[in-house]
Amino acid sequence: MPTPRGLHAQVLETLGQRIVDGELAAGAVVRPEHVADEFGVSRSVVREALRVLQSLGLVEPRQRVGTQVLGAASWELLAPTVIRWRGASPAYFTQQRELLELRLGVEPVAATLAAGAADASTVLDAATDMLDACAREDSRAYLEADVRFHRGLLTASGNAVFAHFAGTVEALLRTRTSEARDTITEWTRDAAERHAEVGRLLVTGDGAGAGAAARELLRVTREEFVAEAPTT
Repeated sequence: MPTPRGLHAQVLETLGQRIVDGELAAGAVVRPEHVADEFGVSRSVVREALRVLQSLGLVEPRQRVGTQVLGAASWELLAPTVIRWRGASPAYFTQQRELLELRLGVEPVAATLAAGAADASTVLDAATDMLDACAREDSRAYLEADVRFHRGLLTASGNAVFAHFAGTVEALLRTRTSEARDTITEWTRDAAERHAEVGRLLVTGDGAGAGAAARELLRVTREEFVAEAPTT
């Protein structure tokens, strides 16, 4: 997912990241005039950025107080923009674990529904491309195929809500490319083989098998992240 550009985007990205990082803590008040001075932009640019942050649940205007920063309980945690910010924050591993646990409740069901679907072959094709990327040691191609795999799986389910969730999953996968602490960011053949097994079962119409394989794929991935997460 590309990062937005321009003055408005610069203000939005910086303020959003500061809030998610905890540099602007819950309860802090954002003064538009101070932000305008810091970035050398008009207050209208700042107000537009604050409106976007409000739509994502990060801030809220309050009478006689101003625009106040909200805690994580108010954030739109499934919004791709918030996922990207959390992915660049100290909450990286926490977010990965939380959303993998959510995906464990969604993607195995999607796989069961997608078995035998007309577009199930696109899921297997993506897994095949992951294996090919492994052979070529091309981590970028691996990521792009991984994104296509999960988007195809959720879309092939025929459930519009699952298909909508694909944007959340893609944003989560893409945060792994910039995480220096993550030792499993790069391609692994074992993971690609697990994806391929899901794809093969989808194409053969084995819903129960595909669901179980998808559950195992996500379970292993979650365990890897839990094992790699820094201890505090």
